[in-house]
Amino acid sequence: MSAIQSSTSIVAYLALFVTLGLLFLLVNLLVGKLLRPNNPTVEKGEIYECGEPTIGTSFVQFDLRFYVVALLFIIFDVEVAFFFPWATVFGKAEHLHDAAEAAAVAPADIDMIYREMGIQNSTGVPRTNQRIAEGAKKLSYLTLVDIAIFFGILMVGFAYVWKRGDLDWVRAVSPRGPPASDSSEAEADKPSN
Repeated sequence: MSAIQSSTSIVAYLALFVTLGLLFLLVNLLVGKLLRPNNPTVEKGEIYECGEPTIGTSFVQFDLRFYVVALLFIIFDVEVAFFFPWATVFGKAEHLHDAAEAAAVAPADIDMIYREMGIQNSTGVPRTNQRIAEGAKKLSYLTLVDIAIFFGILMVGFAYVWKRGDLDWVRAVSPRGPPASDSSEAEADKPSN
């Protein structure tokens, strides 16, 4: 019975939330419609583009290179964002190693340190400063190898994109000569002396 009541109450809360959200939206739109001034002018109706008057049609074909460069930027930017969690873990491991080496880790702080590192159940984990220092050094080496592999894969992708020429703004175009059939026709069209 309680499972039915809880699922029913969840649906009721969800319906209430959606209703209040829609009501909030509609009330604000209605208040805006009633209070804002209605003063259309020719100048307000013109197309606005960076403060400059528009020239030509509104349909302009952009070069595909804009999109390629933008997508490559987003891909590499998101991948670089993965360095931040790694740097946090690496920094905490190095800090823990330094504190354990200096015997500055109090037994009461050990559980807090393990929780901060993401270990919820700290039974069976090292409790002495020497073992903590060894474990922290292993963790820092492991994270260093991990980020080196990640960075290597990132650089392989970067080298591929560079080799492919997607980073070149102006691509080199091989010179094309006239087709073989055109050159024979061109010679036939020449006036003979």
